[in-house]
Amino acid sequence: MRFQAIASDYDGTLARDGRVDRETLAGLEQVRESGRKLILVTGRELPSLHEVFSSFHLFDWIVAENGALLHRPATGEERLLCPPASSELVASLRKQRVPLSVGECIVATVRPHDAVVVQAIRELSLSLQVIFNKEAVMILPKGTNKSTGLAAVLTELGIARKSVVGIGDAENDHELLSFCGCSVAVANAIPALKQRADVVTGGSYGAGVMEVIDRLIETDRLC
Repeated sequence: MRFQAIASDYDGTLARDGRVDRETLAGLEQVRESGRKLILVTGRELPSLHEVFSSFHLFDWIVAENGALLHRPATGEERLLCPPASSELVASLRKQRVPLSVGECIVATVRPHDAVVVQAIRELSLSLQVIFNKEAVMILPKGTNKSTGLAAVLTELGIARKSVVGIGDAENDHELLSFCGCSVAVANAIPALKQRADVVTGGSYGAGVMEVIDRLIETDRLC
């Protein structure tokens, strides 16, 4: 088996408007039955993901908070891969009335508040980076991204990155796709991601993921 795992983004890839359709869920079941591993790689915090998605059991691992937090559904194990969210930054941004979501490590807001975020990071001399996901603005420690989280999972699974198909749609998926042996952008992906992907699907969202699943199961060939 050439490709042993699929690492997929959630919003805009598996999910449309936050929800995964029945056909895509059935396809994920087929991946598991084929003996391959499934890894969800998302910018969402776990509580937010729980609110919209009830099928955690389909995945061997979930990489949440854009690479900062690992979750193993089968055991409930969680592992934070970077320092906790900066209380200084959170306090500064809340004082400036910036709308925030605060996870274990990630601090997130939306455009156009990125300018305020960058200024606060500079003033506090914090070693943090800003990562965009369309309208979302994510703040994480430098060096933390989807590829670093996936790398930690692959070490646990004993799978080489060349044996992984990565699927995504947005700016924060660049590192994920660059890391994997085969990179796929769904049809609704941003143009820059399509340009660097090995494969661009004909279908959008879950339909695009299903194209990948069907080809892998039938031929084990994609790239």
